[in-house]
Amino acid sequence: MKFGSYFLEEITPFESMLRRMDEVLEKRTTKFQELTLFRSGGFGKVLVLDKDVQSTERDEHVYHDTLVHPALLAHPNPKRVFIVGGGEGATLREALRHPTVEKVVMVDIDDELIEIAKELLPEWHQGAFDDPRSEVHAEDARAYLEQHDDTYDVIIVDLVDPVGEDSPARYLFTQEWYALLKSRLNEGGYVAMQAGMLLLTHHREHPVIHRTVREVFKHVRTYRTYIPGYFLQFGFILATDATDPLEIPAATYQQRLEERALKLKYLNAPLIAAQFVLPNDLIEAIEAETMVSTDAQPFWLDEEGNPHQTPL
Repeated sequence: MKFGSYFLEEITPFESMLRRMDEVLEKRTTKFQELTLFRSGGFGKVLVLDKDVQSTERDEHVYHDTLVHPALLAHPNPKRVFIVGGGEGATLREALRHPTVEKVVMVDIDDELIEIAKELLPEWHQGAFDDPRSEVHAEDARAYLEQHDDTYDVIIVDLVDPVGEDSPARYLFTQEWYALLKSRLNEGGYVAMQAGMLLLTHHREHPVIHRTVREVFKHVRTYRTYIPGYFLQFGFILATDATDPLEIPAATYQQRLEERALKLKYLNAPLIAAQFVLPNDLIEAIEAETMVSTDAQPFWLDEEGNPHQTPL
């Protein structure tokens, strides 16, 4: 091991990851979170929020392709998109790649993160903040949707996990929150969301989210991919009252990729369809889950990844 500065990331209380920091580019505490941005030899720039790696320059396209495009390609003609979170601007960037899209509203609570991204993360946003179809707000996304009754074809939820019993993110994982999202969808619309890491020791976060979303939407499907910068597999959810994602063939994704002249850096049509194929242990965990997160009892995660609805 070379001597120098290293970032130690605790993945679980039992496993950690050590990353060499070649240069610290930014370190500050915003009104909402602790932010660190450093450069590494392996993954380029690395964005860390509250001591958890959120995104890396080298592989952010893997996460953002997977979060954004299955939903937008499932929809035959997405014109209006709403993004919850996504302060780095990459989720916005990918949504704008669809030529059918006429407007994208992005709401992230942390204005400092957005400004840092504009200045220091051009590899992520690639000018998306300046696209005339973009409308960016720095405020609470739930309050925004409660105060505005505009509707959308696709809603993308790009949030941090609700870690800790005082986490404000708890109320963006409840049944009432998902009902609000559904009320802001046009007929035939889709909601896509990141839904936690998939580890044998941490299987319950994703099932709790899945179980809660099922209280609101007719079709709720888990899909997944391996994120190199996280060194683990990550879970996503696609929810809708329209066409079941499992009924969308790879040929349909291929046709829409061609119609929209999209050549994605990570995803292709067969891979999108394959991401919905799940292993037995994850299927069993989803089917066995009974916890439903509500505003009255929002779920949160302890340091070991266990879900709770009451204080310890």
